[in-house]
Amino acid sequence: MPSNLYGVADDYDVIVIGGGPAGATTAGLLAQAGRSVLVLDRERFPRYHVGESLIPAFMRPMEELGLTERMDARGFERKYGGTLVWGNEQIPWVFSFIEGGHSHAFHTRRADLDTLILDRARELGAHIVEDATVKEPIEEDGRVVGVRFQVRGTDTQNTVRAKLVVDASGQARLISRRYSEVTWHPELRNVAVWSYFDNCERLPDEEYTNILIEGLNEGWFWAIPLDKKNISIGYVTRAELAGDSDTKLPELFFAEMEKSTKLKRMMKDARQCAGFRTARDWSYTSHQFFGDGWVCVGDAAAFVDPLFSTGVALATLAASILAKIIDRVVDAPQIQAEAFGRYAQAYHDFFDEIRVFVERFYDRTKYKEFYHSLAQELVDPDHENTPSQAFVTLISGLSGKHPMFHINLDDLTEAASAVSAG
Repeated sequence: MPSNLYGVADDYDVIVIGGGPAGATTAGLLAQAGRSVLVLDRERFPRYHVGESLIPAFMRPMEELGLTERMDARGFERKYGGTLVWGNEQIPWVFSFIEGGHSHAFHTRRADLDTLILDRARELGAHIVEDATVKEPIEEDGRVVGVRFQVRGTDTQNTVRAKLVVDASGQARLISRRYSEVTWHPELRNVAVWSYFDNCERLPDEEYTNILIEGLNEGWFWAIPLDKKNISIGYVTRAELAGDSDTKLPELFFAEMEKSTKLKRMMKDARQCAGFRTARDWSYTSHQFFGDGWVCVGDAAAFVDPLFSTGVALATLAASILAKIIDRVVDAPQIQAEAFGRYAQAYHDFFDEIRVFVERFYDRTKYKEFYHSLAQELVDPDHENTPSQAFVTLISGLSGKHPMFHINLDDLTEAASAVSAG
């Protein structure tokens, strides 16, 4: 039966499952292009989410959405680089985004950021329904043609159709889980435990807004400044060292903090102001990024360890590219398989470059120069820039030279037009 929810149409160009950064960016850019879009999210925004430190690549899709000035207006903390205590003898070193050609990114409470992006999608014309749980896809002749969803507080399932369905449901993988297995990356089978602290010292001078990443023998800490005194602090270690019970992770958090250097000094007068949260960050890649009538983006497609804060940037960059592809596919559905195939290959390669670097970066027996050279090997094999510039380029989200940013569909649409004209 069609939807009986007030204001929800029976048909859309695109249904997006999930209103987080990937889904909201996809929806907002499609609505901006004149497409009819329905976004369904099981939560009510603002809602909590971890992943508060961003990298410069994230600014590209935000510029397309017209949000960069609003981020400053909301008072989000600018992030100009990072401070690491990492490698052989754990010697501190610093990087600045400007070396990779970028001015800054942001640190932000994700509840505020995600709401900002979703509200912008709404402002651009996407129809947003929160508290809406997607129950299942609708299939016809093997093709996904819509979904069934239920709004909190009702006992009625609503049916809505679309030309395409985007799975941006994060690690829930509501659509892709049904059609695709995943490959887990055991080298990044990690556990994270984190909380929030007030009255923390900040890093000195030009490092004041840096993220701190401090490596220890068996794991590493992040320290993300959210405002003048409040800091998000988390500890990441291998799953086999953390054990199966999350209840002992806070004890491990404080025991490992005592072994730190810079972080311990920052925490000298700190006060804990929230409870602990935990996550088991098992990195994975879906075997299929798309199928007949559906395509996935963000964590529904792949997830990588949070070491360099790449998650939100990777998700929104992919969303920006996907929105442009979908805009073409809606008008020429016969190119869907080839167009999404190009997207999936470029996305997979983009993700793998970051994943391989993170896996090799976890070897903390090396010196800074090794990590710089490793980055150059991946993103600047012709040595056009210095190794340190290659490192900053990679951890900023790679450069615009990557094939991910240059997916060309002109040959497909021209061929489709020729067939239609004939």
